[in-house]
Amino acid sequence: MTKSKFLDLAKEFAYSGISGRYLNFEMISAFLLEYKVQKSMLGFSVEERPIPFLKFGSGSKRILMWSQMHGNESTTTKAVVDLICFLKANPDFLARHDLQLGIIPMLNPDGAHRYTRENANKIDLNRDAQELSQPESRFLRHVYQLFKPQLCLNLHDQRTIFGVETPEINPATVSLLAPAFNPERNFNPARLQAVHYINVINRELQNYIPNQVGRFDDSFNLNCTGDTFQNLGTPTILIEAGHFPNDYQREKTRNLIFVALLSTFSNYHENVIVDTEISEYLKIPQNQPLFFDIVYKNVKINYANSDFLINFAAQFVEEFAENSIFFRAKLRKLEENAIFVGHKTYDFNGEVAQLNYNDLLESSNVDANFTVGTQQIRNGHVIADNRQTQEYE
Repeated sequence: MTKSKFLDLAKEFAYSGISGRYLNFEMISAFLLEYKVQKSMLGFSVEERPIPFLKFGSGSKRILMWSQMHGNESTTTKAVVDLICFLKANPDFLARHDLQLGIIPMLNPDGAHRYTRENANKIDLNRDAQELSQPESRFLRHVYQLFKPQLCLNLHDQRTIFGVETPEINPATVSLLAPAFNPERNFNPARLQAVHYINVINRELQNYIPNQVGRFDDSFNLNCTGDTFQNLGTPTILIEAGHFPNDYQREKTRNLIFVALLSTFSNYHENVIVDTEISEYLKIPQNQPLFFDIVYKNVKINYANSDFLINFAAQFVEEFAENSIFFRAKLRKLEENAIFVGHKTYDFNGEVAQLNYNDLLESSNVDANFTVGTQQIRNGHVIADNRQTQEYE
């Protein structure tokens, strides 16, 4: 299998029964039943929803991965489902690489049900690695202790605000991190191993999303699962699924997470020499909050009997209702001299807006519905345009 085929495989094995941003346990359960996936172990959430642990392969090299620790972060779960489809169709893949995979496809089914970051007790499971106060956290630790992984993959989503400067500004479609194991953020053998495989993933992803891979912030917090496992001596990688242009349902990012996973498995060796790889890892640009979903440029407003030419923005807020996600655009004021880029940009070239400037000053909960010249903006986007508006993708 050549590396150039990874994205083709992602598309080929994308499971059509699951798509979009909302993904609950019933959907996962139906998939596991359809594909006759046997559960190796079962935990339970606060509200007694099942948390299946799945094992694939019988190799000597063990990799543990878990997804949807935050219930509203479903992109990596879709990629895990696709991976299972691939493994079912290619039963010799893990044997060829002497691998055994342990997978928790959905660690937080209660949060997934409500589309919330926290679990049913309103606890962030990724801040519960020390107290282990929640049944979901205790189940993950129990699996970790029994499975004894040699590599852990902690799978998450990140918001559309994150981008990288390379030096041009691009969305951080995938972000990676070898979590720190101590406050000084030194590199011990476990972290060096994680660095090696992050470099493997990054090299592969650059074939598909050049200059759209970021390095996540490595501030140390032992309450975080990745930091704890790294501290315990197990190489751990954080993989964050981010925004690809015009892909708010994150179906393209889903494919790229599959690529990241398959490139790791295809190149996994328990003992590797990583002495020269820290510099390569640190060259991955750190992701930063650089983006708004929509930016409006050169808009004229009247405030206090004076005309002003301003730039402002809108950010989508995810609203959950009836098992679907609605993206509602809310106005955002741009800080003076701040770097800002829009995933979508409208340049109004000095046309006058019918907009209350106070809505921008108090913009945290004001819908992006207004008028500029003859153009109606509803939920952030121009819907009526009597002339050609200059837009930037």
